[in-house]
Amino acid sequence: MNNKNKEIYSISSILKFIIPSLIGALLFMIPISYNGEITIPIAIFSGFILDILSDLLPAITTVLISITAIISILTKIFKPYMIKENSFLNSLFNVTPLWFIARILGMVFAISALFKVGPEWMWSDVTGGLLLNDLLPILFAVFLFAGLLLPLLLNFGLLEFFGTLLSKIMRPIFKLPGRSSIDCITSWLGDGTIGVLLTSKQYEEGYYTKREASVIATTFSAVSITFSLIIIAQVNLTHLFAPFYLTVSIAGVLAAIIVPRIPPLSRKSDTYLVNNHKGDSEKIPEGYSSLTWGLKQAVEQADKNSNIKEFFKSGFKNVLDMWLGVTPIVMAFGTLAVIIAEFTPIFQWLGIPFVPVLKLLNVPEAELAAQTLVVGFADMFLPSVIASQITSAFTRFVIACVSVTQLIYMSEVGGLILGSKIPISIKELAIIFIERTLVTLPVIVLIAHIIF
Repeated sequence: MNNKNKEIYSISSILKFIIPSLIGALLFMIPISYNGEITIPIAIFSGFILDILSDLLPAITTVLISITAIISILTKIFKPYMIKENSFLNSLFNVTPLWFIARILGMVFAISALFKVGPEWMWSDVTGGLLLNDLLPILFAVFLFAGLLLPLLLNFGLLEFFGTLLSKIMRPIFKLPGRSSIDCITSWLGDGTIGVLLTSKQYEEGYYTKREASVIATTFSAVSITFSLIIIAQVNLTHLFAPFYLTVSIAGVLAAIIVPRIPPLSRKSDTYLVNNHKGDSEKIPEGYSSLTWGLKQAVEQADKNSNIKEFFKSGFKNVLDMWLGVTPIVMAFGTLAVIIAEFTPIFQWLGIPFVPVLKLLNVPEAELAAQTLVVGFADMFLPSVIASQITSAFTRFVIACVSVTQLIYMSEVGGLILGSKIPISIKELAIIFIERTLVTLPVIVLIAHIIF
């Protein structure tokens, strides 16, 4: 090695960075057209699994959730040496009382929905059945491929390289590391769940502080283009997809600038879960440019992770962590949320304060529209289902845009965040959800008045 800016790297070292990173970018970030839709290869692979195992996946996920709950119970009672002395197994099964209860609840809901036993409100197609038969199979497939292949993004220098290059944009505007831009892109082109998983892994490895991880998970886990198409189709406005997605993008960026600067996100501490100084990797030392420092960081990261066995071991641990650690939480909190949405008037009551706001903004059918602004906390699809009953195209457009920009819904992304180590409580998620609604609603309505 020569000094600083003139460092020379071997071809093999550069290829260790470039080849896995290119494969990772192709799988997670490069949009391709498939069956008439814009998607990413990881989503296509997940679709293959869904097609092959579609009839078996509800049973498979029920077994996984049950295994998690049963081993967690045995761990609490007997404290087996094998689990207590293994850091990975101990973190997976020796959980806090809240997550312990959530895992048992997830098992109860899953078994009830699979065998249709117990009260119908627990297992119906709009509550437990929705989670087990429609949402969890998708998560199972996404977790399998995202978990196995996530090390391609994490371990071979891609984040170090682009993190350094983009820090000059992300830091002043969003007060975030440059590498968070990769989280956003994977969410936008693939799925918000992948963004949360990517953020969680980097937080656990010491790249993000508590505040940064919390902000990225609740702000940059954007809804994919594919799911946005489903939402706009549900409200019968497919012909307005271009202005719809432009509106969502403008409102989303504004929320990403404002919401992290107010509580509860602004009060999160800038401390690390693992204080290994990895978060300092984007600070450019004297004598380096963004490009040369990014390349140095990337090559060194790739050199440390060239062991194929360790690659698959890391990927397999990711999959187990997601299947056994996250899935039960999504089942528990997601089912609870949609039960409340479907069988109680709570969300209707919570929507009442929005009626005068909507009337002030000249939104037609304000009373029916108001409840959609809150019910999205349970599941993102519910607002568009309710909106399909509204006659005003203006109001349906507004509801579709707001539901996509709210981001946090308990049936999936919210449950994933709670199931991860990202330090956000359900109360904070609810507050952030309302804040995002209040920030994006006026912007969306303004643009809707221009369009209509």
